[in-house]
Amino acid sequence: MDRKFAIKDPLAENRVFLSRIVAAFMLILLMIAGLIIRLVYLQIVGHEHYATLSKDNRVKISPLPPTRGIIYDRQGRMLAENVPTYSLELIPEQIKNLDETLAKLQTLLNIPAEKIEQFHKQRKRNKSFTTTPLLQNLSDEEVAKFAVVRPYFPGVDVYARLVRHYPYGELAAHVVGYVGRINEQELKTLPTAEYSGTDIIGKNGIEKAYESHLLGTAGYEEIETNAQARAVNTLATVESIAGSNIYLTLDIDLQKIAYDALSEYNGAAVAIDIKTGGVLAFASRPGFDPNPFVTGISSKDYKALQDSPDQPLYNRALRGLYPPGSTVKPFYALAGLEYGVIDFGHRLYCPGYYRLPNVDHKYRDWKKWGHGMVDMNEAITQSCDVYFYDLALALGIDRMSDFMRQFGFGEKTGIDLVGEISGLMPSKDWKKRHRNRPWYPGETLITGIGQGYMQVTPLQLAHATATLANYGKVVTPHLVQEIITPDYATPPELAPETRIPLTKKYVDNIIYAMTNVVHGNRGTAGRLAKAINYQIAGKTGTAQVFTVKQEEKYNEDAIDFKMRDHALFIAFAPVHDPKIAVAVVAEHGGHGGSVAAPIAGEIIDAYLNPKKAATHEK
Repeated sequence: MDRKFAIKDPLAENRVFLSRIVAAFMLILLMIAGLIIRLVYLQIVGHEHYATLSKDNRVKISPLPPTRGIIYDRQGRMLAENVPTYSLELIPEQIKNLDETLAKLQTLLNIPAEKIEQFHKQRKRNKSFTTTPLLQNLSDEEVAKFAVVRPYFPGVDVYARLVRHYPYGELAAHVVGYVGRINEQELKTLPTAEYSGTDIIGKNGIEKAYESHLLGTAGYEEIETNAQARAVNTLATVESIAGSNIYLTLDIDLQKIAYDALSEYNGAAVAIDIKTGGVLAFASRPGFDPNPFVTGISSKDYKALQDSPDQPLYNRALRGLYPPGSTVKPFYALAGLEYGVIDFGHRLYCPGYYRLPNVDHKYRDWKKWGHGMVDMNEAITQSCDVYFYDLALALGIDRMSDFMRQFGFGEKTGIDLVGEISGLMPSKDWKKRHRNRPWYPGETLITGIGQGYMQVTPLQLAHATATLANYGKVVTPHLVQEIITPDYATPPELAPETRIPLTKKYVDNIIYAMTNVVHGNRGTAGRLAKAINYQIAGKTGTAQVFTVKQEEKYNEDAIDFKMRDHALFIAFAPVHDPKIAVAVVAEHGGHGGSVAAPIAGEIIDAYLNPKKAATHEK
């Protein structure tokens, strides 16, 4: 058998061995270089970044929520305050069986299922080692019940917290508004740092409009933690800064008088300081209690508010839209004088109806048998519709619209609240754009008595009345008088005053006629003059809720209450040195002179004679 013997080549083997040694050495050098480069990066280039991460693993930031600012009325009475209360809160990571614990607490304290659902939603937003409230505003009995069994509920405790409270309840709910829990949609847009540690936000009213002032600035604590993320030491503390306190122009006593005066009527009453534009009363009836919204109103209670036919959540003073009725007649009369289409002494015969040329349709006057011969003074004093049908036709809808917009009709007033509605002042162009139809002369006529498409808010009426009393000086209505911070006090930013170019003589004519509405022998609000020692200038209004057909007769006693006319009244006083302007809308009140005017009279008299009002209250 042949055998083959391999001949060794020591030189070749040495070369292979040396090449492997060199390759291994180069690999080692590369690895050492990589380690050195990484070490340099960690120690020098990335030091700050990784030091921060290390610190974040060791130090937790615990937010310190600020105390929300207080809201006061003009006399310094608290309208929104923070009251101490007890809150049952849980730390999920310290609880072995969360569902079992919740079930036991629910039985012990009779906690509604809704509260359990709210707890779970809130818990998902919080860290497992932080507290999450389950039940707020605990009664003394509930605190005592839990205190007995507290040792059996690790991770559950009662904490003292500050909770928003509204001492005047429904009286100022539509003005002050309320706070509520931050919802999912708000959470997406709110700055995290500013709202860390708090779960409430202003939802409407002043609470919402001035949220940035009332909120304050959150503080924080740097807490050293162990490997299990439990606190072991407080390293540093930055105290929170309380929100600014806000003083309103509102007088809560006057607000109560306005609210109570509306009595059984839904509606609104707005009173404005003529010189400054400060809102003195801003009543919307019915109101609602804002306090349940703070910690979370139940679905049942909220649905009851939403479904109520009286719509208590609806801010009628700010958003209620009504035909102004005859309250706009003084403004149209002034327009006629300013445009030169009529003079103050112009007389017209009122037979109880008005006809357009070559048209059989009768536009009726509220007084079936007519007013006879009337001039502008008598037409305003007695509220003659026929006079204003004729004036409206002479002016034309576009001139009427242009003039009325100067007084704020069809425009937002700019009040410092969220959600104001602009109302509607129609014109030919408006109808073409929104209805795609031409404007008809008959529509001009009914606009001349405050009916048809025209709609106003009570706030707009009060604002326009103040502007008239100011001889055309336009001041912005506002509710905030002063914002107080720890360092300074500042008034709110308002739009600059403007002036409507009006002829003093013509304004004097209109005010003279409005004074006769209250103090004249045939004025439609004559009952106001009986118990006052000053003069009021005013104008009554009755706004139709539905259209009465040509051949039908309006019979208030025969129709449903909800179908009756609205009662309106605008006024300012004293005539020779105006201080307050008022607008009142009493829904389905029927007659401005008998229902709305006395309400305005109470407000005016309480403001001008506070001692008399205080004596009456006692």
